[in-house]
Order: sequence, then structure tokens, then C-alpha cells
Amino acid sequence: MRTEPPGPQHEWLDGDAGPVMRPYTLTRGRVRSAVDNFNLVAFVVAADVDPARHAHLLPEHRRLVALASRPVSVAELAAELDLAVGVVRVLLGDLLAEGLVAVHEPPKAGILPDDDILKAVVSGLRAL
Repeated sequence: MRTEPPGPQHEWLDGDAGPVMRPYTLTRGRVRSAVDNFNLVAFVVAADVDPARHAHLLPEHRRLVALASRPVSVAELAAELDLAVGVVRVLLGDLLAEGLVAVHEPPKAGILPDDDILKAVVSGLRAL
């Protein structure tokens, strides 16, 4: 018979894991951004890199601004921070509302070139 110490046991948590914070605490319970949802491939760029303007932000907000010092996609930001995309979208909405980042959405499908043009480009490249 196996004896376990009293209290809740979590096999997925070890001593090196450190404190665990639920994603909804980062967003203060919000599940949607104040701004429309960001496309996963939308590029985010920091609009303001002055650290003095970031003092009131959460560490995750500051990390997003730092990572966006170069154009980076929403999906890459989520992967880099190891956060759910929904959480990153809410945090980006906060930053966008404060003017700390700019988001560049990909063009809509109707704006993309015609298939005939793309085929002509591919044919031209093959001819090279």
C-alpha cells in the first residue's frame, strides 16, 4: 500500500516549476480583446519603446512590447511567451488601446491577386 503526504498532489508540477498563474488572471477575467480578434498571422510592431511609459504594465505586457521591437506575428508572440493565443490577443488589445503597438493585418482574400496572375508568375520563374 502506497502512502502519500496529506494535501493536494499534482503529478504535473514539480519543485522547479515555480509559481503557476492561471491565464485568466493575466487578463483579469477577460476572454475577448477590446479590439477585434487579431489574425494569427497579423504582424505586431512596437509603436513606443520608451520604458518609462511601460512602468504600469504587467510583465507580460512589457515582454510583448519588447518582442515586438521587430515585426512579429501574433502566433509567434504566443509561442515565445508560452501563453494561449486568446490571452495574447487580450493583452495585445490592451497595448493597442494605449498606442504602444501597431497591428498590421494580412490582406483579405478578395484583395489577393487573381489565380491567372499567380500562374503567370510561376511560369515566368520556371522559365528562368
